[in-house]
This record gives sequence, structure tokens and C-alpha cells, in this order.
Amino acid sequence: MQLRYAFRVYPDAGQRVALARAFGCARVVFNDAIRAREDARRAGQPFPTVAVLSRTLITEAKQTAERAWLSEVSAVVLQQSLRDAETAYRNFFNSLKGTRKGPKVGAPRFKSRKDARQSVRFTANARWRVTGSGRLCLPKIGAVKVKWSRTLPATPSSVTIVKDAADRYFASFVIDADPAADRTRMPATDRTVGIDLGLTHFAVLSDGTKIDSPRFLRRAEKKLKKAQRELSRKQKGSKNRDKARLKVARAHAKVADARREFHHQLSTKLISENQGIAVEDLSVKGLARTRLAKSVHDAGWASFIGMLTYKAKRYGRTMVTIGRFEPTSQTCSTCGTVDGPKPLNVREWICTACGALHDRDHNAAINVKTAAGLAASACRAPVRPGVIPAQREETGSHGFPTDARAA
Repeated sequence: MQLRYAFRVYPDAGQRVALARAFGCARVVFNDAIRAREDARRAGQPFPTVAVLSRTLITEAKQTAERAWLSEVSAVVLQQSLRDAETAYRNFFNSLKGTRKGPKVGAPRFKSRKDARQSVRFTANARWRVTGSGRLCLPKIGAVKVKWSRTLPATPSSVTIVKDAADRYFASFVIDADPAADRTRMPATDRTVGIDLGLTHFAVLSDGTKIDSPRFLRRAEKKLKKAQRELSRKQKGSKNRDKARLKVARAHAKVADARREFHHQLSTKLISENQGIAVEDLSVKGLARTRLAKSVHDAGWASFIGMLTYKAKRYGRTMVTIGRFEPTSQTCSTCGTVDGPKPLNVREWICTACGALHDRDHNAAINVKTAAGLAASACRAPVRPGVIPAQREETGSHGFPTDARAA
């Protein structure tokens, strides 16, 4: 399993210029690759291979006056941009054939210099390294200052420099996690839990625990409205508009960071305390089209479930997702009678069959756990971790070999 460890970096003025040059060159090569393949498609010819694109768009292009500035950045950055284009086409074709899981993926599109997120990737071939003073030395960029909030558990295989919409820079390291070592950090337990996600409370557990919803967006809404109003009054193309746009982006980034931190802490707590976890497959897209759209997006259920899923695979826990049409809010957890649908304002109800008084969310959490069958399978063998995309690691510091920074 691969994980990402992200750290804030602080390039100086010269390094910012060099990074902007690298972002631009990688974007141009990516767009040239898409243009070359689209031209081949229109002409009815087979797609050029990555080797052909590398020769024509990088090696030969550097010899021309129009693309001579490609030599000013590391060749690894340009090669990785070609690989990104290749991956984008592969995902698109696999989505068309139905062999790719998840929602449909569209055809690759051209990148813009005005995109909110810019990134370049350096693999081991680029010979990047971490100096003895803790700086990240990148080819043709220099030694960039890094804020090491924690230590790396292993030697990274690559590093991606990311610039977000809030004008912040991050170094994202990819490492290979050791499943055996991860399992020793979280010993097995016989506890299981069902989770009912909601808006009044972010989550209600089957043991009766209620976790309040932080509502980060709602709490920052007044500040966001003021910043957005100031942005709308600035003249387009002016420097004051750029400053106002940056202010809005930083306000949104603060909200997103706080929400992600909350999701990481809660998901890690649930994974560490329970061997089996059951959740309901919510129709987030459907709920996002209702009057509750802002509150649904503010909760971030999909991000939270994604964290639970990959952490369960990493630490050998059992993660079960039940169908969204399971009547968890209509079924009595005591006698199993389906008592019919109820409006959202009904938070407590009495079963007509056995007379039990139920809290709506707690009753639903118990039914989620029962429907997942965790009560009967709590002691079964843990799930074997599978191959999943590299995820951003959870909050906290972990020990690592003393030679990890010498990569």
C-alpha cells in the first residue's frame, strides 16, 4: 500500500520563479501530448506511443527556437507530464469499456496556466534529496525550506511539488507502507460498531455515542461572504482583484483543512477502537441536489468514508458498506418491525409492535451494524490490504529509520 505524506514548503523568490517555470513547461508538454493524439485521431491514425511523444515533444522540441526553454527544467518533470497524459487516456478508455470502477471519466482536457492547482513530480531518477539541514534539494530549483511536522517512516519513491489556489506550496512524498508493521500499531479488538451519518449530528454510533457536526463552512460563512463580496467589486485584471481572490482562496482553504483534520482524527479513532465498522452507502450526489446541499457538502461524508476505507485496509480492519435502500430508519432494532417512513423532523418514535422508544439516529446505527452482519463475524480474520491509490497520511508523528532523510 502506498501513502502520501504532505509537508508545507517555503520557496524563496528565485525558487518560486523556477517552480513557475517548471509548472509551465510540464503543462505545455501535457497539452502538446493531448494535441498530438487528437490530431492522430482526426486523421484516422493510431495514437503515437509515449516513446514517440518523448522524442518529438521533448528531445527534438528542445532543439527548436519555439521550445528551447524546455531545457531550463529537469527532464524528469517533462517525462512525468507525458506519463500523466498517458494515464489520463488509459482511464478514459477503461471507463468507456466499463473496466474502471467509479464514475465515468471524460476525455483528457488541456491544462490552463490559470488552473487553481499546479504540480510537478520528481521521481528517483531526478536525484532529488533531503539535505542534512532538512531542506529539500530539487534539480534546477535549489534547496527548498521544508516544515517537517513529522518524520517519514520509510524512504520515499517520489516527491510532488504542489501549488494550491491559496498560493501555498506543498511537498507530497509517496512511500510504501508495511502492512505487517501497521497492524502491530493497532492490535486486534473484538469491538464492532455501526455508524449512522447525519446533519444534526455528524455521526451516531451503535453504542449510543453522538458526535456533533463541526459545520466548518457554516461557521466561516460570514467571513467568506465578506471576502467574496470584496472580490466581486474589484476590477477584472487588476492587482487588487488578484489580492482579493487570494484572500477568498485562503479562507476556503482554512475551512477545507479544518474539515480534513476532523475527518482524519475521527476516522483514526474509530479504526483503532473497532475491529469491524459498518456504514451506509449514502447518495451524496442526490442529497446535494436538495435544499440540504450546503450542509451535505459541509459534512463531507464521502471524504470521511474514503478515509475509513483505506485505513481499514491498511490496519487489517473489516469495513462493510450496506445498501442505501436498507430501511435502517424505519426498522425497529428491538423486534425488527418495519414501521414505515418518517419525516426528518421526527427524531424519536415508538414502535407500534413492541412499544420500544427509539432515538431515530441511534436506532439507525444499530440497524446498520445488524445489516452488515458484524455481530456474528466480529472475530473473523481481518481483511487483507489491497492495492489502493496513494492517500494522504493521517495526522500525527511516527518513528522512522534514521537514514530516511538521506534518500
